Amino acid sequence: MGDFSGADLISDLPQSIIESILTRLPIRDAIRMSILSSKWRYKWTTLTQLVFDEKCVTLTNDGAAVLKSLLNFITRVLFLHQGPIHKFQVWTSYLQSCPDIDQWILFLSRNDIKELALELGEGEWFRVPSCLYKCKKLTRLELFRCELEPPLTFKGFVSLKSLNLHQVLVAPDVIENIICSCPLLESLSLSYFDSLALNIRAPNLKYLYLEGEFKDIWLEDTPLLVDMSVAMYMTDDIAEHFEQSSSCNFVKCLGGVPQLERLSGHIYFSKYLSIGNDPGILPLTYNHLKTIELNQVSFEDMKEILVVLYLITSSPNLVELQISGSSNTPAATDVPDLEFWEKKGPSDCLFKRLKVVKITDMSGVTHEMGFMKFLLGSSPVLEVMSITPCVYVLEAQLNILIELVRFRRASSQAEIVFCSD
Repeated sequence: MGDFSGADLISDLPQSIIESILTRLPIRDAIRMSILSSKWRYKWTTLTQLVFDEKCVTLTNDGAAVLKSLLNFITRVLFLHQGPIHKFQVWTSYLQSCPDIDQWILFLSRNDIKELALELGEGEWFRVPSCLYKCKKLTRLELFRCELEPPLTFKGFVSLKSLNLHQVLVAPDVIENIICSCPLLESLSLSYFDSLALNIRAPNLKYLYLEGEFKDIWLEDTPLLVDMSVAMYMTDDIAEHFEQSSSCNFVKCLGGVPQLERLSGHIYFSKYLSIGNDPGILPLTYNHLKTIELNQVSFEDMKEILVVLYLITSSPNLVELQISGSSNTPAATDVPDLEFWEKKGPSDCLFKRLKVVKITDMSGVTHEMGFMKFLLGSSPVLEVMSITPCVYVLEAQLNILIELVRFRRASSQAEIVFCSD
């Protein structure tokens, strides 16, 4: 065997492998590797991925001092860097709006930046400089607590595939223009927006996450969407807007997503879908939809019940269904139609792939019980139905359980799990 006692095997590794090693280290440790030998002194300066957080500097109780150290550290790294920077990410609550960030983005815009992520802490909102809109090679953009106002000359991010905006100030027409000006966009996340009516045209979009106060959501051109999660909050003016709406929100929001595989709706989403004219027969069948999660469904609102029914009966390959009731459901004003599920649920309806049903916050109202009876009798491969009552019906839990076990089950393997505290 040869004598390797004096050989510097690590330093002689190919540059691509060395960069792979350094990229997996926190940036502060990657820079410290420069003390290993003269060959390592400047290895870190050609890294194409730069990720910064609080660990880059020594943390103290003096937030201003930490911020100053962090700004100096990042600025010095960029000043000494050589070559292209494909990924630049800063995740820290200490970062505040300041001229340094403008200079960083200007520097990155000249160095082939492809992925940019900035999260700022509480304080003054950061107004994104115009040079950002010149980054034509951007494939991923994540901004937290920023303000967007593209120049009139902005024609879109032609290479962008992922856009994540969290607590971002932007005009409604501007955000729509940005979305439709990203022809390759595959993933879109918008959170904590106020009173936004959103029209999405993104023919390559596959993943959509929305959270905030939305007056309207129209998926005008999203034929490839496979995963959708929406959490809608409601203010008084949005509630009034809902009452005045006559168009069918169900069709506007879900009428053009034939490839949908997973749907998750929270807070007032099912209420939003129920607004407007009854869609009747849905314009499509969700052949790929395997998972549905709906949060805070009112089973004393017939229009919301129809939303649930339309969705599940139009999803022949559904595997998992999660529904939570509305714990603040108002007292019913109409006598419930006891034969609703027999009449509205198709007599030949079978959920041939449905294996898991999870129902939480149930209060035992008539249509909740009818819904569970309908599912148990129409799911031949069901494995488990998990039921958790809301805290307000403790005295009625035994009666609910007695009624449940009497229901006919299409699956001999179906297990009812009653989760009572």
